Amino acid sequence: MDRFLELAAGYAATFQSPLIAFVLTSLIIEMTPGPNIAYLAVLGASRGRLAGFSAVLGIGLGLALLGVAAGLGAGSLILDNHVAYETLRWAGAIYLCWLAYDSWKDARRPVQTASGSQSLFVQFRRGFITNLLNPKAALFYIAVVPEFINGPSPSLHELAILVSIYVAIATLVHGLVVLLAGTFQSFLATPQRREMAGNAFAVILLVVAVWLFVSGSR
Repeated sequence: MDRFLELAAGYAATFQSPLIAFVLTSLIIEMTPGPNIAYLAVLGASRGRLAGFSAVLGIGLGLALLGVAAGLGAGSLILDNHVAYETLRWAGAIYLCWLAYDSWKDARRPVQTASGSQSLFVQFRRGFITNLLNPKAALFYIAVVPEFINGPSPSLHELAILVSIYVAIATLVHGLVVLLAGTFQSFLATPQRREMAGNAFAVILLVVAVWLFVSGSR
């Protein structure tokens, strides 16, 4: 994961404009598969676009807060502290496993019960938590953002601009994922298809959880 971030930043740095390079870097990183995209694809296909967009808003807020925290030095403290980093890594993987179980369980409820039991705030909160426990986003802020900053530490103005750009790009990509995934909701309306899809979605989230855990090891 660290190597990919370095390659993306290095490739984008060939552009003369630092701002264009940062936009391209952000776009490349957000279009690569990760916990957010996997979760949103599953959510949009199984529970619809409205639920997916609620999670997108939660992810956007989480990205913004994570960017500010990393810019103020909290991210480096976590990476330099083995216990804190391992806690974050385990928490992220376990949370995705729980979402996998929830997807499996939800697919066995009647459609009306499944959709009515999940409020938009619940999806917003899950998107927010999923993102805060996503080391990919934290590593982006720590490893890539400093390459586009003048000086040893960012000013509040620079930090606000870079975080806003990244959050906007991530929100756009995530919104497109939800739009595409939402087209499959009507196809999954029958109980048999819902159950089969729920099993598949659970496996996808479990695979992402394992990938997140293994790729984040140091």
